[in-house]
Amino acid sequence: MRLLVLALVLCWIVGGNIARVVAQTEQLDREAEAPEEKELETDRDAFTPATSVAGKSLTIVESSYSFIDNRTVAETHSFPELLVRHGISERIELRLGWNYEVGGTGDIVSGNDGGEAFNGGEIERESQMLYGFKAAVTEQKGWMPRSTAILQGYTPTSGEVPATDVVATYAFGWEFANRWRLDSSMRYGTEHGPNDAFNQWAPSVVLRIPVTERWNIHAEYFGIFSDGAERDVSRAFFSPGTHYLVTPNLELGVRVGWGITDDAPNFFSNVGFGWRF
Repeated sequence: MRLLVLALVLCWIVGGNIARVVAQTEQLDREAEAPEEKELETDRDAFTPATSVAGKSLTIVESSYSFIDNRTVAETHSFPELLVRHGISERIELRLGWNYEVGGTGDIVSGNDGGEAFNGGEIERESQMLYGFKAAVTEQKGWMPRSTAILQGYTPTSGEVPATDVVATYAFGWEFANRWRLDSSMRYGTEHGPNDAFNQWAPSVVLRIPVTERWNIHAEYFGIFSDGAERDVSRAFFSPGTHYLVTPNLELGVRVGWGITDDAPNFFSNVGFGWRF
């Protein structure tokens, strides 16, 4: 009888341990199969857009304010620089936005703006909506970079020039073992002035450095060069910045910049946020 009781106790102990191990193994398997939450990357964080897309069924709302200290015309204020990005698949997102500008020129420092031309120094008020899509092109593999392509249209909703412009962007970059990222992009766009129509090219490169798990800093060069305008201009900027992840789905960011060519504004600042849900 004692042996039977002892055998039953041993079976209960061993069975309980086996059940516990099986449950822990199944939990680990579920965690391994669950998709890893990707770091939030906004396009407003720098002039160079992110080399990622929103993700299937996810929405990213971005908004910011820009102040531009122009050299020869009135200062520019730009707000809300609203951009809504919605993932319709893992590789494609739709984009819709709106912005309002007041000042001596349009906003040339926000990567989501259609561009601008001189207006003679007069105070102008104009707004425009943007619409388009962004697609993932390649994933990083060896020397092959992660890359995306963006195609957007810009249609004025108020202002002097009623023409719609189109901007195409290709962005690519690499993440290194120390989590530093080097990204670059090239933008081509059409641009219309009151009495002019021309092309604009905008190359950029940015080095992003993580300071902590949530805090990053970056240094960036970007330029905007017109082609075929009545008076072609060459604007180039140096721009450092930082962003902080308040939560995995909420980002706050600040960047500033200085013009390094005679055609570029003296200084600009930009502050904004990105929210994913």
